[in-house]
Amino acid sequence: MHHIHLRDLDVSRIGLGAMGMSQGYTGAGTDEEESIHTLHRALELGVTHIDTAEAYGPYANEELLGRALRGRRDAVVLATKFGLISHAAEQGDQMRPDSNTANIRIAVEGSLKRLGTDRIDLYYQHRVDPGVPVEETAGTVGELIAEGKVRAFGLSEAGPETIRRANVVTPVTAVQSEYSLFTRDPEARVLPTLRELGIGFVPFAPLGRGFLTGAIRSTDGFAENDFRRDNPRFTGENFQHNLGLADQVKAVADEVGATPGQVAIAWLLAQGDHIAPIPGTKRVHRVEENCAADSVRLSPEQLNRLTSLPPAAGASHTEEQLKGLER
Repeated sequence: MHHIHLRDLDVSRIGLGAMGMSQGYTGAGTDEEESIHTLHRALELGVTHIDTAEAYGPYANEELLGRALRGRRDAVVLATKFGLISHAAEQGDQMRPDSNTANIRIAVEGSLKRLGTDRIDLYYQHRVDPGVPVEETAGTVGELIAEGKVRAFGLSEAGPETIRRANVVTPVTAVQSEYSLFTRDPEARVLPTLRELGIGFVPFAPLGRGFLTGAIRSTDGFAENDFRRDNPRFTGENFQHNLGLADQVKAVADEVGATPGQVAIAWLLAQGDHIAPIPGTKRVHRVEENCAADSVRLSPEQLNRLTSLPPAAGASHTEEQLKGLER
């Protein structure tokens, strides 16, 4: 497995997003033994970059990683996130942006305990909080870095202006946003900003939430609590249009003797040496497939064909979810 640097943080070129082990997708949270086996197999394959958040579960995903990484912590660059849970709010109102200093300090202690560690390698603000200046948030995380509880500061789904303002106060090591052949939004404004400032980029959902694997031909098998049931890209005519795009990715995959998912990841890796995607899975065979994408090589002509694919039909999130994103 090749490595790159997110600013000064050394990580495997392909990481592992752990969210789907605990929430969001069909079967999440139903097989802890398989999830732990998948995490261990990822480490065996050279993955050093694992991503979670206190909001996943909530809390259950960090607890799972704490159990899985016991005795293996030093082999991992561990990333987690704060800011989508308000710890001082009433129980029914907890899931809302809250990045005030007191809340971050409660959040970090909880994450450290659940993860069974004395430091978080990469600590992201999960979503920009419109009620708290990002300079204040960056300053608080800077204090945590000085105290040794955090090694590096990150932002998730933040726009260029926010990134610049935060970076002045505390250097931003990485920005995490959805980015794939299906979701190209960061290319216009965010990626040029990151290149200019020397900040790493961590694409999540690099497989289009499973669409780009070519394995999804119908949503009939999705569980009732699978969030893709409400995702615009998985509904009606959008779904049929996007099946056609996935078929074009498969055509390239057949040419190079790889899977469609591997081609989708290889395309991302070709977009810059500061990019470290975190495909998510809870299955051993999928993590093996994803890691093998590190050795897939696409020709300039194939890269151009993939880059030239028309946009995916439908928004990447529901209308309500889009309100929390910056572009």
